Amino acid sequence: MKLALKLVAVGVVALIVGVGSALLFVRGAGLGGDVSSGPWQTNLAIGSTEADPYTRARVAVAGLLALNRSETIYFTATRDEAGDVLRSGCIYKVTGTDPPARWWSVTLYGADHYLVANSENRYSYGGATIAREADESFIIAVGPTESEGNWIPTGGQTDATFSLTLRLYNPEPEAVTNPSGIALPSIVKEACPS
Repeated sequence: MKLALKLVAVGVVALIVGVGSALLFVRGAGLGGDVSSGPWQTNLAIGSTEADPYTRARVAVAGLLALNRSETIYFTATRDEAGDVLRSGCIYKVTGTDPPARWWSVTLYGADHYLVANSENRYSYGGATIAREADESFIIAVGPTESEGNWIPTGGQTDATFSLTLRLYNPEPEAVTNPSGIALPSIVKEACPS
């Protein structure tokens, strides 16, 4: 009887450690990736048949639809150009030109992979909705305080982290074959007032 109880106890502990470590890996790893362009990263396995079970689980947790890479490429940034973690209390400028795709969007997500609640109900800008500069480039202010022009609020939590997801819908062939070689928007920290 003692041996049976010990075996059950070992089995329960193994199950808890196994499930716990898998959850920690899937929820804590982010989407990251094997390809980088500035602060943006992508994983070429996302949306492909080559995706391993852990990649599929991370995609499911992050809530991406994960269309095929020829249809959509997903880039995620959790850091700015200087390598610092993106923080809700800081002000950032996301500057760029249209990436090589039929349509694109930049969306802000909290550390929990959900949209960050804000009084403006503004979470994203895309190629069709963004105000442009005279040279057709764009600037998106990302931060806790309202800014003129394109502004994505980071919510009221000053110490929280967030990520930005750049989606390229119907990307051009050069983006599909060499995603690290395309020009993507820069993310520069302007200030951290809080």
